[in-house]
Amino acid sequence: MASQDITLYGVTLSGHSHRVRLMLRALGLSFRFVEADPSMRRSPEYLAMNPLGQVPVMRDGDVVLADSNAILVWLVNTRAPRSRWLPNDPLGAANVQRWLSLSAGELRYGPALARVSKVFGAPIDEAAATANARRLLTFMDGHLDGREYLAADHLTIADVAMHTYVAHAPEGGISLEPYPNVRRWLGRVAVEPWFEPMPASPVPELA
Repeated sequence: MASQDITLYGVTLSGHSHRVRLMLRALGLSFRFVEADPSMRRSPEYLAMNPLGQVPVMRDGDVVLADSNAILVWLVNTRAPRSRWLPNDPLGAANVQRWLSLSAGELRYGPALARVSKVFGAPIDEAAATANARRLLTFMDGHLDGREYLAADHLTIADVAMHTYVAHAPEGGISLEPYPNVRRWLGRVAVEPWFEPMPASPVPELA
């Protein structure tokens, strides 16, 4: 297992970075956070860690990992193996993987992309991002009807992976008002003792 010497390179307002910070806190791990501004992400040293120049990147002892979901899996398997965070049974593992895939797909190209447009001024197809966000949130709200968490009857890394960009969807102009089950789920995660919210950005006129 890697050492406890963990450095996380990320961006404070990045949901991908924030989900890793949540996992580190949930596991009670100490770590150093380095703000990876655009100039750092173009440096040869950073590109050696992640040739795509993306955040987050985590150095855990001698191990360097990019991709937030991969980092979540690594942290649980090395620091809390056989824990409820990542079920070992085939169905439980598959249920978690489904949400990790959604976090890298529909979540990224829906609520996350809409927020990138509003917060960082990135040029995107706002209509498509809004439509993707509403489709995902509608699905999530139905899925959470009668459930407390996404992939199991307890918290898993699926909830950590999905939470931040859903919680900050209003910053991308996406209202959460039509999705009461989603809002209740957000609240359940947010009261955990290890939870620390990502700093808020201005909320535009909601769509």
